[in-house]
Amino acid sequence: MLNRKNKLLLFKLLSLFSVVRGYNILVITLAQYLASIYILAPDIPLGEVVLDANLFMIVTASALTIASGYIINNFYDAEKDLINKPTKSMLDRLVSQRFKLTTYFILNFLTVFAASYISFRAVLFFSSYIFGIWIYSHKLKRIPFIGNLVSSTLAIAPFFVVFVYYQNFQAVIFVHAIFLFLLILAREMIKDLENMAGDMAQNYRTIPILYGPKTSKTMISLFIVLTLIPALLLIKTFDVGYMYLYFAACIVLLVLFLVLLWRADAKKHYVWLHNIIKFIIVAGVFSILLIDVEVVLNRIL
Repeated sequence: MLNRKNKLLLFKLLSLFSVVRGYNILVITLAQYLASIYILAPDIPLGEVVLDANLFMIVTASALTIASGYIINNFYDAEKDLINKPTKSMLDRLVSQRFKLTTYFILNFLTVFAASYISFRAVLFFSSYIFGIWIYSHKLKRIPFIGNLVSSTLAIAPFFVVFVYYQNFQAVIFVHAIFLFLLILAREMIKDLENMAGDMAQNYRTIPILYGPKTSKTMISLFIVLTLIPALLLIKTFDVGYMYLYFAACIVLLVLFLVLLWRADAKKHYVWLHNIIKFIIVAGVFSILLIDVEVVLNRIL
């Protein structure tokens, strides 16, 4: 049985895990490794990819940067989240703002330290990435559409750095990237509809607040329709193994998403729509395994 002090420590650890969204970081880490194995370096033996020290440091630096990014975003959005996410905010507040900032700077230092193992260019990239997340959290997220665009770009940056590391410039990789980018952009705009109450209270100038939910829905619909193009290309034009089943299912889900989007008129509806896109993205990570179901067995040695 835990005593009061240990219970408080456990709740603070859970709070910090909530602030840095540890579950998201785990998924992104897995996605970087699976993308490296199946898409970016399919001809390199599995053992060499998994045990590559440089790749490990890239993934580690990415995870640390993302964690610090969630902390600084949480720091600036503390008041807004009290309205939009009251339950999560109460858990997050078990960790003081001062401790969050201290952790933020420690994580950024560790990021630069990990990047220095790779190269000076990696240090420059991750330093720029850290600055980009800060300027987004502090200023850019309040600018309509620019904030959404920057947030989506920052979200795919961890995959960009792995892509540059392997120097693989095949067209199929760019099509995968466009598909993911458009999905994330649509998700960011759904979050604006979901968080209108808190955004209005904190004077955030988002598209649904400035131009109305209908304009926001029209833009989201456009991005979803555009997402169907790379999905169809990955089914018809490129060899993605059995992953074509995932993209076929995505098309069905995205059509359903569009129908539900135009019927949505309450926060709970937008939460459901947000979760649909989140499910598509997370399912996509595990669906990378479908590109070649025998790749692990064939490339162990």
